[in-house]
Amino acid sequence: MTQPLRTAVSLPTFGDLDARTIGELAATAEQAGWDGVFCWDHMLYDPVGRGVADTTVALTAIALATSRVRFGPLVMPLARRRPWKVAREIASLDLLSGGRFVLGVGNGDDLDFAPVGDPAPARDRAAVLDESLGLLQRLLTEDAPVTHHGAAFDVREVQLHAAPAQERVPVWVAGRWPHRRPLQRAARWDGVVPLWPGFAVPSPEEFAACLNVVRDARAGTDREDAEYDGVLWLQPDEEPKHPPAAYAEVGVTWWVRSFDPAADLSSVRRRVEAGPPTTD
Repeated sequence: MTQPLRTAVSLPTFGDLDARTIGELAATAEQAGWDGVFCWDHMLYDPVGRGVADTTVALTAIALATSRVRFGPLVMPLARRRPWKVAREIASLDLLSGGRFVLGVGNGDDLDFAPVGDPAPARDRAAVLDESLGLLQRLLTEDAPVTHHGAAFDVREVQLHAAPAQERVPVWVAGRWPHRRPLQRAARWDGVVPLWPGFAVPSPEEFAACLNVVRDARAGTDREDAEYDGVLWLQPDEEPKHPPAAYAEVGVTWWVRSFDPAADLSSVRRRVEAGPPTTD
């Protein structure tokens, strides 16, 4: 059975889109009928040269300004974070919002890593990402103190008492098609955010091929029959040649509209106010 297609906006965190404004836009999006409000997560990348809002603060503003929409980072380069701090943030935001948080993660970009000495090669970031996800899940779900001895983190008897409102906070994993390793990582979690070369918009058939790789990786695991999200992330000004319903038929569950980081606030507000596309 095809899951209903939900719609969302993904807001940059640069310039005029500070945390207060993002909260206001989130309230507008909820009133306009969008199902989700996500935001970018960058530390050093600043394409407009006018400042970058802290993502956790922006997400707090979204949680306080809304009551229905799903929200979260899309996506967080988890390798530059400390899993125990992220676990605390996730639990707090999920409780604050009544169980609406989604964690989007990815490998990130050198622009946010190399200048401060964080692991820059993609292979190294991927290894830290995998270790972080496993440790993060344990910190959020285990009742007993967590001990973990890994390549990136050494944790001894840590218990955060940081249970979120949701029994399982959904984790969406971004990855570049047609690389298989990110898709295999995504298969272990709750959703995939595939990115095509040049950030092109895939056809429904191309997205279906990506989801088939994920399904094959989930086959025979304890996650095989669990609900799973396929996230179509649209670059600014990109319009698919196919209607949303065609993507829903192949397994896309979220249609996410992004924005140019240099776009003026008035144009972003107009697009959010216009509401989501028809998904029937």
